[in-house]
Amino acid sequence: MKKLLSFATLVFMFASLASAQQKTAMSDLQSLVEAERGFAKTSVEKGTREAFLANLADDSVIFHPHPINGKKWWSEQEARPGVLSWRPSFAFVSRAGDMGYTTGPWEYRPKSLEDKPVAYGFFVTIWKRHADGIWKAFLDLGTQNDEPQTPAPDITYPRDYPASKNSKSKVDVEAEHAALLKTENDFLKQMTVKSGIDSFLSYMADDVRFYRTKALPIVGKEATRAAFAAKPEALTWQNTSGGVSISGDLGYTYGTYEMKSSVETESGNYLRVWRKQANGKWRVVLDLLNPIPKSAN
Repeated sequence: MKKLLSFATLVFMFASLASAQQKTAMSDLQSLVEAERGFAKTSVEKGTREAFLANLADDSVIFHPHPINGKKWWSEQEARPGVLSWRPSFAFVSRAGDMGYTTGPWEYRPKSLEDKPVAYGFFVTIWKRHADGIWKAFLDLGTQNDEPQTPAPDITYPRDYPASKNSKSKVDVEAEHAALLKTENDFLKQMTVKSGIDSFLSYMADDVRFYRTKALPIVGKEATRAAFAAKPEALTWQNTSGGVSISGDLGYTYGTYEMKSSVETESGNYLRVWRKQANGKWRVVLDLLNPIPKSAN
């Protein structure tokens, strides 16, 4: 009888622990979503400059058109008329709760919210959580597209979230960062030796989000295959920097790219968000290219 009680107690303890871990994971994720919503609310109520100054990390990165310190750039700008509004439609947070990313639609109006938007697009923001528990936007980049015919969905999360193993334990961050950069370099080598849709998709996660200017985001590997096949391109890139979470399950890389087609050559900035898969391999969950106008190079 005592053995049965002991076993039942253990089962209850493990179940309670798993439930607590899942609640912690959702709490981390919800706090990130609220940080993004607060960022957007400040933009509407106080202006874009004030919103970015209040929410960017001191070492943040933005692109104008090349990567620069975001906090410094915005502090040197004057407040201007116009309303930049946005909302998160997808979010994810690392198991350690120290890093996450958000993405969703943005709109720009020339004077007030009563105006019709004159520009549309999708943003991607990498967030890092400071020691005081406050989220700060570390990197911000996006794309522009025509007016969407249907609105983006309300906030959604990955199907496997919260993670079944929501451990707060730390890993060797330097080793994981090196492994991520090696994976990106191997990706580039494969594309250089054998470019094509199969080579490209071999480094994508099944639920990859594919962002290109003048097009709405594409979600899923097979949808990406169809889009890529419709416009064959030769893609190369040069990594500038990147980072990983202290739990070693979420990372990002960014840099410059060049894409050649039969018609033209395009260059600009790229951003990739990576997640470590169940098999231990890093795979891309978001791939974004933002071209730089030739006049700005």
